[in-house]
Amino acid sequence: MPEVSVVDQNNKPVGKQKLNDAVFGLDADAGFVHRVYAALAAGQRAGTHSTKTRAEVSGGGKKPWKQKGTGRARQGSTRSAQWRHGGVAHGPRPRSYVTRINRNERRRALCLALSGCVQDGRVTVLDKLELKQVKTKDFIGVMQKLDIANGLVVLAEDNREVMLSGRNVKHAKIVLDGQVNLHDLLKYDHLVLTQAAIEKLEGRLA
Repeated sequence: MPEVSVVDQNNKPVGKQKLNDAVFGLDADAGFVHRVYAALAAGQRAGTHSTKTRAEVSGGGKKPWKQKGTGRARQGSTRSAQWRHGGVAHGPRPRSYVTRINRNERRRALCLALSGCVQDGRVTVLDKLELKQVKTKDFIGVMQKLDIANGLVVLAEDNREVMLSGRNVKHAKIVLDGQVNLHDLLKYDHLVLTQAAIEKLEGRLA
């Protein structure tokens, strides 16, 4: 069972936190995480790209020149793929990129990403995160004390002062425990969790 240090907002140690093996102690499986991430990313594609075939392009009904005797290559239409303004051969058509990923696979990939953060030493656990007022400078000050330049902050419950203070910080994102997703865990260099958020994550994912 992995164990991490718990610090306060001033980065001073205040205790230890044992983490659930089922959520934070899994062995690495980069191939599985990549497969799930690729499927989730593909599902975000609109799939509205389209091109017209030679049958859909207007014009081209008349044969450009007679079949034989001109010395030029035979042509049946000015809308063939090799002509300017012609149709596109084998071009993209509207389609869906959705790949089915079941709930257990998504949950396991999320746990693998969380476990990877712990194994790489990219997790900071706070006893709590509170600000007295909505002030971006105060939030940045907390991140600087924690020595985090690029981080995902996970809270257990909505905190207006923290949420509003950190929403305009370029290299930080604040989410609730139920909003944690694979994309954010892979995007940000560091993961900041409150003790209350850990309890909720373990209760939902274990």
